[in-house]
Parts: sequence; structure tokens; C-alpha cells
Amino acid sequence: MGFVEVDNLWVKYGKTVAVQELSFSIPQGEVFGFIGPNGAGKTSTIKVLATLLKPAKGTARIGGVDVLKHPRQVRRRIGYMPDFFGVYEDLTVQEYLHFFAAAYRLDRATRASVVGDVLTLTDLTDKSSSPVDALSRGMKQRLGLARVLLHDPELLLLDEPASGLDPRARIEIRELLKELKRMGKTVLVSSHILHELAQVCTCIGIIEAGKLVAEGSLEEIYRQLGLRRLIHVQVTNLSDELLARIRALPGVTSVERQVDRLSMQIDEAKLSCEDLLEGLTGLGARLYMFQPEAMDMETAFMKLTQGKTA
Repeated sequence: MGFVEVDNLWVKYGKTVAVQELSFSIPQGEVFGFIGPNGAGKTSTIKVLATLLKPAKGTARIGGVDVLKHPRQVRRRIGYMPDFFGVYEDLTVQEYLHFFAAAYRLDRATRASVVGDVLTLTDLTDKSSSPVDALSRGMKQRLGLARVLLHDPELLLLDEPASGLDPRARIEIRELLKELKRMGKTVLVSSHILHELAQVCTCIGIIEAGKLVAEGSLEEIYRQLGLRRLIHVQVTNLSDELLARIRALPGVTSVERQVDRLSMQIDEAKLSCEDLLEGLTGLGARLYMFQPEAMDMETAFMKLTQGKTA
């Protein structure tokens, strides 16, 4: 049983269905990447888990506690960071965090040390006296993470934390996620910046039109979808007979003859790149080039959201 359990979740806005038949589980200490295009239902699902939105149907539990029945208990265990949050313009960074530490009812004697710890973690110590409104968007995102970490929540719900950030700020957020992972936090992070999430997430859920279309590790998603690896090969002694024998190799799903190369697709569940290379040389093919294309999150996402699995 996972630390986060979502079962047959439906969310509606009037007659519009935002989330339907959504079920997934996140084990404790895992970083779950919730990936999908805008309007797919990511934010609606996160708001249900954050006790801010009542679903039309289904259940959601955090640490065995029902989100709908016991919202106060759930709020003590979560840190929710929306995709956009307001800041108090007249406060400094330190004053902002002390304000929320008081709101979280942290003991007055420990507030200063807790605020200092989250400032260090988010690398904002040197900005502690700066006005919140003067921070860059990347620093405001880090401040948002510092805020939700004040009460040491077990689960972090991060909705598009890297949205609108420049490349350096996105890298900083990614490194923060890695640190939270090392700390043993359970994290649900939504994004459409796919390749960056793939580097920090232990499991991934891909959502489209309110439905989960794939769930698992990146490798499991590839196996589940039967995604094909594309490999470019140049054979110096290619003949029609050799081409026919290459096409007949088990696991080779297609071979397209191009001007200066063969463009091959293989099913990696049946044939690895290494075995293909061995198979080609075993057939007597003299190779000038053997270039597999990288399989990444973008590939899986685009194929899934286009309704294609091969």
C-alpha cells in the first residue's frame, strides 16, 4: 500500500470533466512525476490531495488518512506549493518565513532555527533581508519551497515548480528536488518539462484528458508501451539479399532504406541494441555507422499523447 493512494478519482467543473477514473499509488519516500499537457487534470488532482477541491467521485488517502473525511489531519502532513502563489510585498524573506512559521504554529523558541534551516536548504540565506517583492521568479519559487518545508511535511505537492523559470533556475529547482529525495520526503511534482523530471523521479505518471495513460518507472513505461528504438546504420556491402536477412532478424520491426543508410526500428523487449549489432556482424554486414537514437521522456510523452504506442 502506498503512502498516497488515489482510487477512481473524478473531478468535474459543472458539466466539464477534468479528471476521470484516475487511480495511482505513491510509495513513501518516492518522487512521483505527474506529467501531462496543460488542461490534462494535473492541478485538479493536486488540489484534491491538498484538501482544496472536493471530487465528484472516488477516494484519496495520504498516509492512510482520507483526504475528504479528515482534511485537518492531512494538512499537517503535507506541503502544497501551487503553480503560482502570491507574496506579501512589504515583508523581507525572513519576515515572510517567520509569518508562516507562526501560522504553522511552530514553537516560538525553535522558529529562528527552523527558518535558518530552510533558508540554507533553498540557498536563500544571503537573501534573508531582501524584500520578497524584489526577488526573481526563480528565487520566489525557492522561497515557496522554503515555506512549505517549515513544518517538515511528509508529503510535498509541487505544482509546476519550474514553470516560467530560466535554464539556471530550473537546474536549481531540480537539484532541490534531488536533495528532498535524499531527505526521504515523498514528493508529487507536476510538470511538462519532461526530460528534467525523468532525472529526479523514481516513478512517473503520464496524464492526458483527465486519464492516466501510463504509470511506472521510465523503463517500465517503455516496456508497457512497446516503444520502438530507432537505429541508423550504414552498411558498406549492402545487397538485396543481405537487406532481406536483416529484415528477418527477430525483434527488428521495420527497416527503411534511405539514401546513405538504413533506418531501423527494433522492439527492445525482444532485441537489444547490443544484440542487433552482434546480429548484423553475424550476417556478414560491414558497418560504417551504428547510431541508436536516445529514448527519453519526450518520446514516451509524444507517442502517448498522440494516441500512438509504436
